[in-house]
Amino acid sequence: MCGIFGYVNYLVERKRIDIVHTLLDGLQRLEYRGYDSAGLAIDGDKPNEVLLFKEVGKVAALRQLYDSSNTDGDKTFVSHVGIAHTRWATHGEPSPLNAHPHTSGPLNEFVVVHNGIITNYREIKSLLESKGFKFETETDTECIAKLAKYVYDLNKHRDLDFTELAKLVLVELQGSYGLLLKSIYYPHEIIATRKGSPLLIGVKTEKKLKVDFVDVEFPDFPDISVEPASNFNDSLLVPGAPDLRRSQSRAFVSEDGIPMQSEFFLASDPSAVVEHTKKVLYLEDDDIAHIYDGELHIHRMRREEGLPTFRSIQTLEMELNEIMKGNFDHFMQKEIFEQPESIVNTMRGRVDFEKKTVNLGGLKAYLNTIRRCRRIIMIACGTSYHSCMATRAIFEELTEIPIAVELASDFLDRRSPVFRDDVCIFVSQSGETADTMLALQYCTERGALTVGIVNCVGSSISRQTNCGVHINAGPEIGVASTKAYTSQYVALVMVALSLSDDRISKRARREAIIDGLSKISAQIQEALLLNDSIHMMAETDLVNQKSLLILGRGYQHATAMEGALKIKEISYMHSEGVLAGELKHGVIALVDENLPIIFLATHDSLFPKVMSAVEQVIARAGNPIIICNKGESALSKLHKTYRTLQVPATIDCLQGLLNVVPLQLMAYWLAVRKGFDVDFPRNLAKAVTVE
Repeated sequence: MCGIFGYVNYLVERKRIDIVHTLLDGLQRLEYRGYDSAGLAIDGDKPNEVLLFKEVGKVAALRQLYDSSNTDGDKTFVSHVGIAHTRWATHGEPSPLNAHPHTSGPLNEFVVVHNGIITNYREIKSLLESKGFKFETETDTECIAKLAKYVYDLNKHRDLDFTELAKLVLVELQGSYGLLLKSIYYPHEIIATRKGSPLLIGVKTEKKLKVDFVDVEFPDFPDISVEPASNFNDSLLVPGAPDLRRSQSRAFVSEDGIPMQSEFFLASDPSAVVEHTKKVLYLEDDDIAHIYDGELHIHRMRREEGLPTFRSIQTLEMELNEIMKGNFDHFMQKEIFEQPESIVNTMRGRVDFEKKTVNLGGLKAYLNTIRRCRRIIMIACGTSYHSCMATRAIFEELTEIPIAVELASDFLDRRSPVFRDDVCIFVSQSGETADTMLALQYCTERGALTVGIVNCVGSSISRQTNCGVHINAGPEIGVASTKAYTSQYVALVMVALSLSDDRISKRARREAIIDGLSKISAQIQEALLLNDSIHMMAETDLVNQKSLLILGRGYQHATAMEGALKIKEISYMHSEGVLAGELKHGVIALVDENLPIIFLATHDSLFPKVMSAVEQVIARAGNPIIICNKGESALSKLHKTYRTLQVPATIDCLQGLLNVVPLQLMAYWLAVRKGFDVDFPRNLAKAVTVE
């Protein structure tokens, strides 16, 4: 939720208009994270002046607001800090007042952008109001900026370093956050920190860095309080004035003593920085990054046993063209049509189709431990939950280990029992999903082995689990997940295959599945040929409908739920994925000649039971749409009377990969026909980083 972008240039001459365009372009890349309002903060023409631009709506509206202002775009800055934000509202409705950045007061002494939720903001707000501070917005973020001002005023007579100021502010905050802090009192400096919300720093320098890591710096002044206290006056007063600028970041050491030209790009997601640099550093929870004088320093509140004392500067493998729409009208459309390639990337280097083997390097050392576990618990939310449901049966069949599939929020609400001999698999596209992250912490505390299935390298779940698999689907910009779902599905099937490779009795079944995987990319390409007929169906038969049911059984129950979710998310039509076996237990009361009912009637062992449900609907004047396999003889009579969508046939446990494609296309064309914003559906955001 919410997109954060910051830009720092040091000894690199940039016009204000170029700085603003860098900020706005960065926000544009992050708009999938929130798009109800946007804002930015840059330096003004006078010393100690900060200019704010905030607008309701998408980044395009903010760009228009800036263009219509009388700001001097030609003013040049050799060093400058700019911060920007695109919002998904949690506290206060979308408005220019509630949009970020938020400030400490009318003089904008401290300016902050924030992703997350401060759970104790009411207590902080109440205390600051008693000190004379006036609050103007409904947000929780405003208290951060005002708290920074209060801490600064308390220690004004001391030469307080920006890092120490940040520590005294952060120790009072409870909840989750990724934030950037800028101040007129610390010109050309920026603080970046995170706790439960992603934040990374792109690095671009004139010369090659001396080392590819940044040391973590720890406090060595024990008399400085870093424990929260109810009495602000006691806890926020620093007894001494330590000189913290005696260190130099080894990565930025200059051999000739001349300061190095550098630029830093701070963002919630690597897609916002890849066009500028591929060198990135991922912050860990509770890291405090301080950028000044062309150097990046990482600080911690205290030294903790077992944690690394450096942060690696990594090289992004992402390419710019991966986050461009190309010849497609929408990112979602592009990502639907990328699925033949994305699932190949998921399997690349992992599946040997000739030898019929699967090798998952991230799991290899843990396979025997997982095989000995008492049960496997799959924990996820939304689309990721459906990928778990879709593969549960094949896990049970191949491993003969009990499988539980849990919605992360419900799992936490119930405080479900977890034991040391359980294995917990966490599935998330972003690797930052708040409920899934909390469930991960819950299971880790109870000693369970944790496995991550994520798309984003360097994400919180990928770092905090014991082992895992990156699905390698590539960047997914559209809010409604498509290619990540099919790649998660394939990745989970590969995990099940890996766990069962020591079972001779399952060899034939495993080899049949691997054969199916070898053909699945071409079959998805074939299923995409339904695009035109589904477009026409959306235009004529479905566009004026108020509701829609999707029925499936066995492996296709998850497909039905995922298809219904897609239709809800972007076309705003009520849709429901129903287990076909439950038709007679209430759902059949909805059947009439008008209600569209889609049946997933592809051939597997449950096909006769699904056909029985089709006949029951037809007997009650229903008018079904049937997704079936090509050349299915049992449906030959129905082809002439009822609408059918024919997809290729594959092995039962992989059929859902093909059946979901027409449902994704149906959701897409319904949204387009209704004139809705496909990539940015109302009230939704891509990465749900708050509970």
